[in-house]
Amino acid sequence: MSWLVIAPLLVVLGTAVLTLALGRRPRIQRATSVAGAVGYVVAVSVAVWTFVLAPAAPGAAAYQMGDWPAPFGITLVLDGLSAFMLTIAAGVGLASMLFSVQYVTPENQRVYYHPLFHMLLVGVTGAFLTGDLFNLFVWFEVLLIVSYVFVAFYGTDYATAASFRYLVMNVFGSALMLVAIGGLYATTGTLNMADMAQRLATPAAYGVDPAPAVGLSALLLAVFALKAGLVPFQFWVPAAYTAAPPPITAMFAGVTKKVGMYAVVRLYFTVFADAPVSVGLAGIDGVSPLAFLAPVLAAMGMASIVVGGFGAVGQDRLEGVFAYSSVGQVGFIAIPIAIAAAAGPTGTLRGVAIAAALVFALHHALAKGLLFLSAAAVEDATGTDGLRDLGGVAGHSPVLSGAVFVGLLSLIGLPPLTGFFGKFLAFETAVRGLTSDLGVLSALALVALLLGAVLTILYATRVWVGGFWGPETSAVAVATVESGQVAILVALAAAVVLIGVGFDPVYRFAETAASAAIDSEAYIDVVGVDGGGGT
Repeated sequence: MSWLVIAPLLVVLGTAVLTLALGRRPRIQRATSVAGAVGYVVAVSVAVWTFVLAPAAPGAAAYQMGDWPAPFGITLVLDGLSAFMLTIAAGVGLASMLFSVQYVTPENQRVYYHPLFHMLLVGVTGAFLTGDLFNLFVWFEVLLIVSYVFVAFYGTDYATAASFRYLVMNVFGSALMLVAIGGLYATTGTLNMADMAQRLATPAAYGVDPAPAVGLSALLLAVFALKAGLVPFQFWVPAAYTAAPPPITAMFAGVTKKVGMYAVVRLYFTVFADAPVSVGLAGIDGVSPLAFLAPVLAAMGMASIVVGGFGAVGQDRLEGVFAYSSVGQVGFIAIPIAIAAAAGPTGTLRGVAIAAALVFALHHALAKGLLFLSAAAVEDATGTDGLRDLGGVAGHSPVLSGAVFVGLLSLIGLPPLTGFFGKFLAFETAVRGLTSDLGVLSALALVALLLGAVLTILYATRVWVGGFWGPETSAVAVATVESGQVAILVALAAAVVLIGVGFDPVYRFAETAASAAIDSEAYIDVVGVDGGGGT
């Protein structure tokens, strides 16, 4: 049954090849693309249920490519953490694909839109499943190459410039990632993450000096922060998000941005956490690279909340508001991870904090995907997404506006929507940190989270009152809303509501994912670096 681990990857890769071959038959190509997105959801669901969520599930499974045993072959691992992230990718990917068929013109869908869409999912899926560092780099490059094309998709001067800036920054980031990976290989003698975790945890047994892992992990953190759009590496986000086709922007915000945060959690907590290295930084002392991660990631998260929040408040277009909002919202994911890094290995705070970050990542993927697609539907109907030109949309199209309203309320954090639980858990993490030895870090985090919540209320209110409410404008008066687009938005809004109402199993899933992230021994066991591995 271990082949189910690679089933999602095979489905989406096969769909990419088929849609490329069907470029001369656009209707069949579109149908195949949608079927592939549905098949991806099915493959992810079956794999996640079989190995993680079923009552008798083993909790994790590994697949050794070519039947080469770890650490010599290529290993793919499905555990609670990768399962949670794949579930997010499947949900947002299906919604984005269905919306693409409705929104993108048939001419622009022909030949390469659909193959590239599924190759984007190939890169994301590979990054979530890979069990070695070099292939993490490879999968990053797959999704980045596709992203460059999508940012430049419309071929305008603005899109070309945005794509070029995005490319240049990520080429430097990729080079830095290769340097770090090479350094870790020279230090530990392996690229398999389970094997590396084992060698760093018991360096004397392998003749390894773990000290360089701190500096090399810092290089990787910079790369992953760039991929996630954290301050000070956020400059590419607004231009890239507003240049790409809106369904792709929903994928960028909902899925690819999360790959960077996933990599931080996977490497720091699963691989580096047990390395016996004395680190003292910004008043946080520890005996692993996590003591470095905590203050640095916390500073990035706090700065992202401030820069993204104030940037969103100052925008006058829907896409601009939501693009800057994505910079701010990723700070709500980074701060709980930073608190988890500062927390001790004993106790429950570390697991609770990672679970909080994962829940907020799920909320952000759904809400921001809904809002980016809503902005596309509004612009498609009215010809504009400028706030001053959208007065009266609430009365003209109440169903579309209702979906937008749900997304905005979820961003604000109104119960019982998913955003409420995401923000509540982030605040709970900071408050619990205050009662431990993390007083200064948690206090600063709490202030940043409060400021971020206020800024979210400001720009969400501005979008609704300044855009959708008020007297009907001439652009809105002649607008025709596509019913197919609205149906997809309503489905996403319903998911935001229903996941919030039935939140308990979602949180248990997040707890399972958090436990998988911090249980290095279980990860090592399932990979089987001493001779194979499996379920």
